[in-house]
Amino acid sequence: MAPFTVNMTLWRTSSHSGHQSNCVELAPAPDAVAVRDSRLPAGGVLMFSAAQWLGFVSQVKGGRFDLSRH
Repeated sequence: MAPFTVNMTLWRTSSHSGHQSNCVELAPAPDAVAVRDSRLPAGGVLMFSAAQWLGFVSQVKGGRFDLSRH
């Protein structure tokens, strides 16, 4: 993965999160996706390769993590 600078990235949140600053933020990076907690913007960042992120999103859309399944 290429080096990534957090300060130079445009972070995005879901339109469903409102303005409460209690959600996950995403930022595109070269061949990757960065994820952080909006309440702690200076905190740690999780980096996922594009393949990892697409796999995760596919599982979410497929209902893999739905609470009703447990």
